[in-house]
Amino acid sequence: MAPLPVSPVHNRVTRPDPDAMLPVMTILRRQPVMTRAQFFDWAQAQDMRYEFDGFAPVAMTGGILKHSQICQNLWFALRRRLSGTGCRPLGPDAGVATIGDAVRYPDALVTCTRITGEEYLTPGVIVVFEVLSPTSGRIDRIVKVQEYAVVPSILRYVIVESSGIGLTVLERTTADQKWTVTTLLAAEDALPLPEIGITFPVAELYEEVDPPEA
Repeated sequence: MAPLPVSPVHNRVTRPDPDAMLPVMTILRRQPVMTRAQFFDWAQAQDMRYEFDGFAPVAMTGGILKHSQICQNLWFALRRRLSGTGCRPLGPDAGVATIGDAVRYPDALVTCTRITGEEYLTPGVIVVFEVLSPTSGRIDRIVKVQEYAVVPSILRYVIVESSGIGLTVLERTTADQKWTVTTLLAAEDALPLPEIGITFPVAELYEEVDPPEA
């Protein structure tokens, strides 16, 4: 999704904060306008969807139709393989707590932890997916790489291109490791997800998605 920072007081869309490009310790110098708990209360009364970067709400704009098609293919691929395994695919309304009070809503995630369905935040997230939109690349490729890295349970972060076939896969085996990055660029490639015991072909994510015009 393509995020735009929004002031909850004046309901005014602002330009993305350049501080998001800075290291995590620099980002934490910003002063929050609300807490995570206040964000949840505030967001329930809004007509739009929001993430929370730990300081202010971030509006989630609508994506192109390719984004929606790829997300649907992703959810279907996960659901039919994980049914009955005890692991559950969720998204895009399942929250993930990241740095400080930040809350992100990835396009898809997988948890193998039991949930009640009443939680605002998803426990035990193991794998997260973000499908890129034309304006979300900086957030998904830079900011969220940092944020998902601080979540100990997340062992794999998959960034899915929507302009053409391509996956960037960040993985680690333990929380204290740095990401190892690989790319999958062909429809016949397979996406392994050993943390949840499944694999599926990259082609499934792009079924019935028109290729970019030459």
